[in-house]
Amino acid sequence: MTAISDAITKIRKTESDAAQLIEDSKTKSVELMEESKIKANERLEETKKSAEDEARSIISSTEEKAKEEAKTIVANSDIQIKTIKDVSMAKIDEATAFIVENVL
Repeated sequence: MTAISDAITKIRKTESDAAQLIEDSKTKSVELMEESKIKANERLEETKKSAEDEARSIISSTEEKAKEEAKTIVANSDIQIKTIKDVSMAKIDEATAFIVENVL
């Protein structure tokens, strides 16, 4: 009878160990899932921050290029304005000379 009693005790112990192993596995699984969620959220935030930084950098770079292009356009416009003004002034002198010759 002792052998049967020992066998039953071992079976119960094995069942108890198996049940504990199952519980431990469930607990560990939940912990791992929570840890994974935390890490995923951290990576998501890092990625968002990186994307925002890159967007700011692109915007800043584009603004600088636009400012430089605007300066070039203004400089070219100033040159064109001066050229038109000089041509107009020359024609005013011609017109004045023409009027003086024909009127006087």
